[in-house]
Amino acid sequence: MSSELSLTASQSSSPQARSQSATELPVRCLERLAPLPAELSGASGRNRPPAHLHCQIDAPHDLAAVQLWLAEYQGQTYRTYRKEAERLLLWCWLQRGLPLSSLTREDLVEYQAFLADPQPAKRWCGHGRAPRHSDAWRPFQGPLSPASQQHALRILKGLFQYLHDAGYLLGNPLALMRHKGSRQEAKSVRERYLEQETWQVLVDYLVRLGQEQEAEPARQAQIARWHFLLHFLYLLAPRVHEVAQAKMQDFFYRRGYWWWAVEGKGGKYAEIPAQPKLIDALKVYRQHLGLSATEWMQDASPLVRNLRGTEGISANMIYRTMKDLTAEAAAFIEDQAPEMAATLRQASTHWFRHTSITHQADAGVELRYLARNARHSSLATTRLYLHEEDGAWQEQTGRHGLKPLTPE
Repeated sequence: MSSELSLTASQSSSPQARSQSATELPVRCLERLAPLPAELSGASGRNRPPAHLHCQIDAPHDLAAVQLWLAEYQGQTYRTYRKEAERLLLWCWLQRGLPLSSLTREDLVEYQAFLADPQPAKRWCGHGRAPRHSDAWRPFQGPLSPASQQHALRILKGLFQYLHDAGYLLGNPLALMRHKGSRQEAKSVRERYLEQETWQVLVDYLVRLGQEQEAEPARQAQIARWHFLLHFLYLLAPRVHEVAQAKMQDFFYRRGYWWWAVEGKGGKYAEIPAQPKLIDALKVYRQHLGLSATEWMQDASPLVRNLRGTEGISANMIYRTMKDLTAEAAAFIEDQAPEMAATLRQASTHWFRHTSITHQADAGVELRYLARNARHSSLATTRLYLHEEDGAWQEQTGRHGLKPLTPE
């Protein structure tokens, strides 16, 4: 959402806007949406407080308020949150004929039903991913699964809470939503990581690549970057947008230890222990880039570079390059270990975060430190990664049995 979008609502009193009902407008991304009727701006929405009450954000209408919320995020989180906010705004304007600041809990129950089946599909759903500026762009590819619906509603619950806390809305219409995502969240954590054996296969494959003597320069650069990224992702459990935003100088030395400084989810600052093996991998990577192996304390340049070593790369490129690595490793072991190969093909950068936290838990890292490393706001989230007692639990439960119910 660009800043120019804030003009949409202020232009909405034009004759053009009044001549066409919002529910008849074609579905377009917010940058290309036709002017809307003034009553949809949210300037006088039913959930807005009296004018004399202090509001902590300078937002004359709903779209501006949503943009301020989005400005709190960056990278992949921003793109994900923008997608859900945009879907809701388009739905409440073009389907319900209401401003965001007039939605009630009942309206949002209807919105969840809409997520499960966006109709009319021809209006709301596209075939394949089209550029945002294209007339073929649509906010949906089809119905959302129950898990995706819950994920969308959790994001929107955070949006409404932000607007309520800022004094822009009187209340959060999703505050009473019953949380149904814990089972899916636990399932995701327990399935979307690499077992120790599969992880070792990936490491062994990368070691094998590093022994290639006659690789082309571009291939050598790719292998060097993979080598560093594997250390970074596994030893620090970062989110992919944090990797893309990282600078060389984010690693610093204090009182005998190395640390990594990161601004994480929601703009929260943290300092995480950086193991010596990671610092060694950073030195090797810097040497490959033609940089000093040790003088990075004042280096504000990107940590992870393109193959030419000239500039940083996006979160999407980091995601894609790690998918390339896991795909290569999967192809290499396909005949010997087809199940591991299938797992590697599914793996993504977020799998590496789950893998890191899970393996730290397996290694016996205390829960309080594990939560700080993962930067979880709740210990309940961190506990989902504790697998080490599963075997003992099964063994203890196995002591309780049932005699045969039929004669042998």
